[in-house]
Amino acid sequence: MAKYIVQIIIIGSQIVGKALTKALKQEYAASQEASRRAGGGRAGAAQAAANAKAGITLEEAKQILNVKDMTQEEIQKRYEYLFSINDKSKGGSFYLQSKIYRAKERLDKEITNKSEKA
Repeated sequence: MAKYIVQIIIIGSQIVGKALTKALKQEYAASQEASRRAGGGRAGAAQAAANAKAGITLEEAKQILNVKDMTQEEIQKRYEYLFSINDKSKGGSFYLQSKIYRAKERLDKEITNKSEKA
């Protein structure tokens, strides 16, 4: 009986070990891909840090607010429109409002970073 219990424990730990290594490899690949998309090097690291801090990528923020040119006026206009139509009192969604707010916050941060570098 003890022999079977030991075999079950060994097989279980092998399965968990394989799953853990696979998950780590996937996370590493995703990290490398994110760094590559962000430009790699120090610029990529800064972009990844900003994404992690804001919890949203620059591309996702642009998609949420549906902006192509990152001008402050266009961002503000889209933000106000989307935020108001998703007001809970008008039948909107608090979740969508929070996504819209975070998207504007992320784009504002990017504009601030660009103006500081210039």
